[in-house]
Amino acid sequence: MSAVNLAMYGVAQGDIRQLFGEALVAVGQANPDVVVLDCQTAMPTAAVSFARAFPERFIDLGIAEQNAVSFAAGLARMGFVPIVPLFACFSARRALDQVTIQVAYADMNVKVCGLYAGLTSPNTGATHQMISDLAVMRSIPNLTVVEPADALEMQQALAAVVAHRGPVYFRMVRGDIGGPCPRVSPDGYTFRLGKAALLREGRDVTLIGSGLMVSRCLQAAETLANEGIAADVVNVSTIKPLDAGMITARAGRTGAVVTAENHTVLGGLGGAVAEVLGEACPVPLRRVGIRDEFGTSGPLEEIFPQYGLTAEAVCEAARVALKAKG
Repeated sequence: MSAVNLAMYGVAQGDIRQLFGEALVAVGQANPDVVVLDCQTAMPTAAVSFARAFPERFIDLGIAEQNAVSFAAGLARMGFVPIVPLFACFSARRALDQVTIQVAYADMNVKVCGLYAGLTSPNTGATHQMISDLAVMRSIPNLTVVEPADALEMQQALAAVVAHRGPVYFRMVRGDIGGPCPRVSPDGYTFRLGKAALLREGRDVTLIGSGLMVSRCLQAAETLANEGIAADVVNVSTIKPLDAGMITARAGRTGAVVTAENHTVLGGLGGAVAEVLGEACPVPLRRVGIRDEFGTSGPLEEIFPQYGLTAEAVCEAARVALKAKG
């Protein structure tokens, strides 16, 4: 891989996209049936690493995302394991009909990747900031939805979804403030599809995060500890199927819950947790995420605070949830 070429797209050594490219190569080495389909975004997604390692299994379909998903469904019918790394706005919006009918309804073994998810496409603004993909994708039958929280979990999760038989939506960010996503997975961590991970145990409030907001939940837990508040931190990297057992168990123990996501609060992680708690364990719940509005252009250092994607926003939500608990 040419570091110079990738640097033109902001792909730095050690960041999650560069490691995603390496993870694609790893799954390609492990499984000769893996094929990667591209729509002229191989450089910014780092899928070019796979293209250089396995040129005979890399297909550039041009700027035709809908056709790429249809093509992937055809390959899956032939026994291949197609991976389609696109920007999330193209995966979950432009190609939604193909994902729904040709992949999910037909139960095809296709792995649709939505990169640059949430607000992490800062320069292109609202048109490319896909903030509703979790709400859309988790509502589609047969479709498994995964969002890793850091680079280590991303590498393990990609291998797991490729090994999993069935359609998957794999969500990933462009990066975080400062570049690489903070490490949140503990030493010895193993990703398990369909299982949430308890990263920190508390007694007062449960902080449930996904993606880059898991690191904010951990930061918030440290701040709250200085105030005498002991917080759980749960990483929900499989949005669907949701680990309802973990969520209800922790909510039943602490009696208050906060969710945090790089996504609209309508229908994403917060909505999924609210559905579980409403049916099985009603407790005070506060949701941190993007409100009912579009994103905007600007540096992440300005956008994240503007839309409340901060550790302090998680802290404030926890304090409100605790007051509601009484």
